[in-house]
Amino acid sequence: MKQVLIVDDTVENLQVLMEALKGEYAVVTAKNGEKALELAVNKPRPDIILLDIMMPGMNGYEVCERLKADVRTKDIPVIFITVLMEEEDEARGLALGAVDYIVKPFCPDLVKARVKNQLDLKEHKDHLERLVKERTKELALVKKVTIECLATLAEWRDPETGGHIARTQNYVKILAEHAMKREEFASELNEELIETLYLSAPLHDVGKVGVADAILLKPGKLTDEEFEEMKKHSQYGCDALAGAENTLGGNSFLHHAREIAFYHHEKWDGTGYPKGTSGEDIPLSARIMAIADVYDALISKRVYKDPFPHSKAVKIIAEGRGTHFDPRLTDIFLDIQEEFRGIALEFADFDEERETLKQ
Repeated sequence: MKQVLIVDDTVENLQVLMEALKGEYAVVTAKNGEKALELAVNKPRPDIILLDIMMPGMNGYEVCERLKADVRTKDIPVIFITVLMEEEDEARGLALGAVDYIVKPFCPDLVKARVKNQLDLKEHKDHLERLVKERTKELALVKKVTIECLATLAEWRDPETGGHIARTQNYVKILAEHAMKREEFASELNEELIETLYLSAPLHDVGKVGVADAILLKPGKLTDEEFEEMKKHSQYGCDALAGAENTLGGNSFLHHAREIAFYHHEKWDGTGYPKGTSGEDIPLSARIMAIADVYDALISKRVYKDPFPHSKAVKIIAEGRGTHFDPRLTDIFLDIQEEFRGIALEFADFDEERETLKQ
């Protein structure tokens, strides 16, 4: 049974309202604002509040304002029932968040009808909000699973880098989080976008599924011709993700995944690939990924190289400031390098990497 809280300092008004609502609702009463606020937060909380304005001590306007300021009670519908009949009085009440305004003397049947209407509206609104939350949760799960499946496909082509995905997406997240605190990046980054970058980062090398095994798994240095073939993975990844992005629309989560896949080998000075894009023309997502990807490549063991010490990897990235990497992001990386080291240690693939990371 729905619960109605009636707040009025006049006993006669309380009795009339209680008589009108009894049987269909559980009725709770308060004769002043302080008691009303106390009852409003008690469980079970009222489903709707009928609130007089002219009361000694705290008036109804103040009570409503405090109800709407409290996260526990802000969504409870409030109907003012008052002798104040001027338009400015009603406007003030509605501006404070009340859903209705009834002038005394009132018709009990009218009050009963309006209470029912507001409770029906609240129930419908709550139902819609639940549907939206469920749909949002479902879409987030679809996004996460889609990315994980594609990333796993790419990982299978290069089995020696099992921790690479976990490491790079965590590097991207912490670098973006610290960048968001800086004035120069505050307008471009927010928590929602950072979560998208975190989820999208594993797709940066998805285009490697199009590279021949003889090149991708070669246990030695690539020839110039082989390297040119390897470089095509950026385009392969972009093309694959662009098709899906077009289907989902330009604002889909795959937009940033495509940017990362295509641009993460570009360099700040324009000497990277596939297009030689430079500076801020390189999307921020890819500039962040570039630092994460290079750091991880340096500290990781490969069939063709031993892992570099953390200190050497940091030195190489510092030397690439303003040439390979965005200088502002490089400075942030240097400030938080120990957080990168911590992630690398947590998700290291080999004991040899863990030992080297201590250097």
